[in-house]
Amino acid sequence: MLRPALNLRIRVMLGEHIAIGPGKVALLEALRDTHSISAAARSLGMSYRRAWLLVDEMNSALRSPAVTSATGGQHGGGSELTEVGLEIIRLYRRVEEQALAANRDDIQQLLHLVRVSAA
Repeated sequence: MLRPALNLRIRVMLGEHIAIGPGKVALLEALRDTHSISAAARSLGMSYRRAWLLVDEMNSALRSPAVTSATGGQHGGGSELTEVGLEIIRLYRRVEEQALAANRDDIQQLLHLVRVSAA
């Protein structure tokens, strides 16, 4: 049985580009855990190129980079979150949590308006 669910998607826009959004925060979390763009990309089911482009786009939109990378070599490269990257995760998840909590009653009423499906 399918029940309606709310999917809150917060985006910080810079013109027409998403500077910070749910996909980029998920990528930052994966990078925090794996220390590797390729491993983070694999864990999220995306290509290395797509992940690299998202990191580059995000770093370009920020005052200070969220991710630093070392080039590969004998011991391989790697990527690390900066303090900015860690702060983005913390703030983004806190905004999500507080938005959901502040609107809990309205969210329940909104979900109640959607039909439950047998499929």
